Amino acid sequence: MKTREIGHQSLCQICKAPNLESILDLGHQPVVQEYLTEKTLKEPEVTYPLNLVRCAECGLVQIDYIVDPKIVFPPDYPYRTGLTNMLIRNFLALADTLEKAYPWKKGDLIVDIGSNDGTLLNGFKAKGMKVLGVEPTGAAKVANKNGVETLETFFDKESVTKIIKKYGKAHIVTATNVFAHINDPRSLVKNIASILDKDGVFVSESQYLMDIVEKLEFDTIYHEHLRFYSLKPLMKLFEVAGLTVVDAECIGAAGGSIRVYAMKGKRTQSKRVREIITAEEVAGLYDAKKLAVFANKVINAKRDLVTLLLSLKKQGATLVGLSSAARSNTLLGFTKINGHILDYLGEKSGSPKIGLYTPGTHIPVVDEARIFIDKPDYIVVLSWHIGQELVKKMKELGYRGRFVIPLPVPTVVE
Repeated sequence: MKTREIGHQSLCQICKAPNLESILDLGHQPVVQEYLTEKTLKEPEVTYPLNLVRCAECGLVQIDYIVDPKIVFPPDYPYRTGLTNMLIRNFLALADTLEKAYPWKKGDLIVDIGSNDGTLLNGFKAKGMKVLGVEPTGAAKVANKNGVETLETFFDKESVTKIIKKYGKAHIVTATNVFAHINDPRSLVKNIASILDKDGVFVSESQYLMDIVEKLEFDTIYHEHLRFYSLKPLMKLFEVAGLTVVDAECIGAAGGSIRVYAMKGKRTQSKRVREIITAEEVAGLYDAKKLAVFANKVINAKRDLVTLLLSLKKQGATLVGLSSAARSNTLLGFTKINGHILDYLGEKSGSPKIGLYTPGTHIPVVDEARIFIDKPDYIVVLSWHIGQELVKKMKELGYRGRFVIPLPVPTVVE
């Protein structure tokens, strides 16, 4: 790893221009998956700058500090894709979509970058593809145990060379919710191009800037997410590796993502590509003034949420949080909501985060079953982007209190 790829970034991650303009400063924050134990609670905790900036040259919105990937994605990285029903549904639908649009022969290879526990690849394996995951964390062991062949390594030039030699080239390469996580994106797309066969397709899914701005999803900004894509900068990035964006679509996954299809060489672009770019320009995604309005809304939302929760606490109400997703740690850290306000966070049974404490704010994470024993007055739905689904589930399971939906406007729900 070259030193210049880690730490403060003075150049755009895609076009290398020096014209980075500040949008939003979220303060110094810890790595969102660096949960603490009873022992590490008593030790110093490292935080890093979390500033959102935009490139005045190519329009890419990005953070300007890159943390060493070995810290961000350690072997004991606690996230598991298979614990999120929304993602399971999304990946099964993706397999159906690609089977129709880019049909494969039985035994053709699909490589999933940042494959985690192998959830995405299950759908393709069931359809007769040869599947291979590339995952740098211990989640690779879970995938292999579940019968999804996975290499426990980072996706880089060295691993790509080994894959091509052993498995051949891939008909499909996927990178869902990881394409914006990998530093040095120019090398990344070149490695993707080298592993694709001549008529293969690369599919990426990334947090979409349009949804972040329009829905006030600032909690998706954390050190794993180095870039927040809109379509024009993505097209510029793919050109570096001789890839053409042939299609794109906006999907609901992870609170709103953009799914992009790219192939080698000069190709015809779909009507959807042009429509999305037009919509982005109309929405002001490439306008510094419009992004400044977004930043002001974020600051006001912080003030309103803290005011609401403190008001409830002063009235004697008991409050807990529901879920401890990575994004919730940005929300908690930026608003300084800690254990004085939320007694604990309830996580789905089986989560590796249970028994630990949130980074920065040190709120205990427990099995969500405890909520039904304690019967708190309010549940703060931290995974608010799937708030309706979670509220419905908790009501069906017997919770009779009220809910607080923290964003985009803090709201109490009966």
